[in-house]
Amino acid sequence: MKRTVKLSFKIRGMDCAEEIGALRRAVGPLVGGEEHLDFDLLDGKMTVSVAEGSELAAAIQEAVARTGMTAVPWSRLAMQRDAREEESLSKRFGKPAACVLGGVLLAAGFTADWIARGDLLAVLGAGRLGAERVPLPATLLYLASAIAGAWFIAPKAFRAARRARPDMNLLMTIAAAGAMAIGEWFEAAAVVFLFSLALLLESWSVERARRAIRSLLDVSPAVATVLDPDTGRTEEKPVEAIPPGATVLVRPGGRIPVDGVLVRGSTSVNQAPITGESLPVNKEEGDEVFAGTINGEGAVEIRSTKEAKDTTVARIIRMVEEARSRRAPSEQWVEKFARIYTPVMIGLALLVAALPPLLFGGAWSRSVYQALVLLVIACPCALVISTPVSVVAALAASARRGVLVKGGRFLEAVARLRALAIDKTGTLTEGRPSVCAVVPARGHTESELVAIVAAIEARSEHPLARAIVRHAASLGIRPEPAEEYRAVRGKGAGAVLRGRPVWVGSHRYLEERGHEDDEVRERITSLSAGGSSVVVAGTDDHVCGFIALADAVRPDARRAIDALRAAGIRPIVMLTGDNRGTADAVGRKTGVDEVRAELLPEDKVRAVEDLSRAHETVGMLGDGVNDAPAMARASVGIAMGAAGSDAAIETADVALMSDDLLRLPWLVRHARRMLSIIKQNVAASIAVKGAFVALTFAGHPSLWGAIGADMGVSLLVVFNALRLLHPGPENPPEEVRA
Repeated sequence: MKRTVKLSFKIRGMDCAEEIGALRRAVGPLVGGEEHLDFDLLDGKMTVSVAEGSELAAAIQEAVARTGMTAVPWSRLAMQRDAREEESLSKRFGKPAACVLGGVLLAAGFTADWIARGDLLAVLGAGRLGAERVPLPATLLYLASAIAGAWFIAPKAFRAARRARPDMNLLMTIAAAGAMAIGEWFEAAAVVFLFSLALLLESWSVERARRAIRSLLDVSPAVATVLDPDTGRTEEKPVEAIPPGATVLVRPGGRIPVDGVLVRGSTSVNQAPITGESLPVNKEEGDEVFAGTINGEGAVEIRSTKEAKDTTVARIIRMVEEARSRRAPSEQWVEKFARIYTPVMIGLALLVAALPPLLFGGAWSRSVYQALVLLVIACPCALVISTPVSVVAALAASARRGVLVKGGRFLEAVARLRALAIDKTGTLTEGRPSVCAVVPARGHTESELVAIVAAIEARSEHPLARAIVRHAASLGIRPEPAEEYRAVRGKGAGAVLRGRPVWVGSHRYLEERGHEDDEVRERITSLSAGGSSVVVAGTDDHVCGFIALADAVRPDARRAIDALRAAGIRPIVMLTGDNRGTADAVGRKTGVDEVRAELLPEDKVRAVEDLSRAHETVGMLGDGVNDAPAMARASVGIAMGAAGSDAAIETADVALMSDDLLRLPWLVRHARRMLSIIKQNVAASIAVKGAFVALTFAGHPSLWGAIGADMGVSLLVVFNALRLLHPGPENPPEEVRA
């Protein structure tokens, strides 16, 4: 089976949902169906999933060209070139100049009309539709105004007509032409001017969202200063050409161009572009740094550890771009509604134009005018654009705060969270346990016990094992190499040391081996009472001793749990493989609703399934790959502290790039605000259209009033959506902090 690859194109001329529909119909059959297509309306991007080796790029470009649009292979250079073209004089001032000229000519025509007729109501057509002929000078000025305003609208209307798929440009052009045909020149010019003005303001506001996203993504420098360690010479190279292992020099105040390790110097680094952290982080030799972050006061040398395409910031950019093309459920609903609504309204307009004159002898001019008003109302622009702008603005604001959400549907899932499962180690706690007690037994000394356990745990990556190895090193103990190492999943490990089998593990593993007696049980209970995890070591015939380790609870864990509960998320259940005593102690400190301890990975999955049956939408917050099965089973999987962890970024639906638990309640509030704004926008769009339908059938149609209101609500919903770029305070409200 061939691997699937993605081809991305910049689509010039893709400005609205109707054009996306045309592209789906043109390109879909080439690639096996519309489900293989994704679109980013704000950035004018189309992504196509095809089988590896398929030579379809040229055919796709030809299919796009038949729709009247242009497809260019997507690249960073293409984006920069398009940005420069948008800044050219013709691009920047062409549409505004045409709109302003149309407005000036409309005002001049209105003045000439008023002077000639001496009756303001007659000019406006209030109650006297077609009653008087418009004076010739005013007619010519109105016509010139309409031509100026329609200069950039008519070509799109023509393409829509050729596709037999009416869009807002075609509807407005028909409405203006129809108004001219029945002698309503002022109405025709007013429709075109208001429509062109609304499109101009709308494009400005959408471009504001684009700029916010570009500034978010364009954080990594294009070139870097590469240092030759042997000669000390430096050379400027494109970041894409820097291989792993190269040494990069970063001067004070410069952006770090690669993911790597600090090999010389010390500094503080502003990691906000990656993690959203507001305070710089001190970095010493051996510490990890990320591309796109900002160096502080020290000149440093960094050894690159990844290619440019694999850096954390590159992965974030890819994830954000993919997220913008994944449609949220509300977005899909609006699109389906618009598919039904627009044809129904056009059919209704035809009936309104034809039935009254044919059946009841009504005036054709009046019926046609009412039908034109309905055509204006039929434009679903405000309805369709409101949701994607809201989703993209919310995604961009989340990424700015160091919260990577992989699509609108996951953001909606966060907004609807009702219950939450949380891993303990590395999530509610710091994840760096330390040895707090060493209790030898059966004649062993503390040094012997530490040496035995460290010899086995040296082969493990578990946090408790790492802590014991660090403790041994701090005591100057160099354990002997262990042989025949074997891990017992979720329980412990065994090996052969000095020819004798030895084992280490949890209380549960001790019980399974049959070494527990009253004295051992009492000792473990005593050590666990304060919230410590106990590692037991033994041989086939006796217990060698116990090592107690403690993991500090994160300082903001209690505040985060309280804020989540205040948001209506309950129960909040802590899941851990640790022993019951330690788990209960952490549970009391953090204030979770329920503690489930001594769980294997499959037990965590079952716990999430239990929550899912009782609560519709459930989240799972963990610290990476260990919790991946449970995160996959939840409605939304959330990775904690994902910066630098490729696996966590890939696995989770939401990645909190820093170790700040308070980002989760912030995200819940932000996601719910997004849903609220989407509902406001949809309600406003439908309410305005419903009001004008009612006015039309009540005998009070107004073409220029309908276009003004419809375009006005389009601008209203866009500006309302852009409020999400400023998502409010990070910290929970004061009443939650108590």
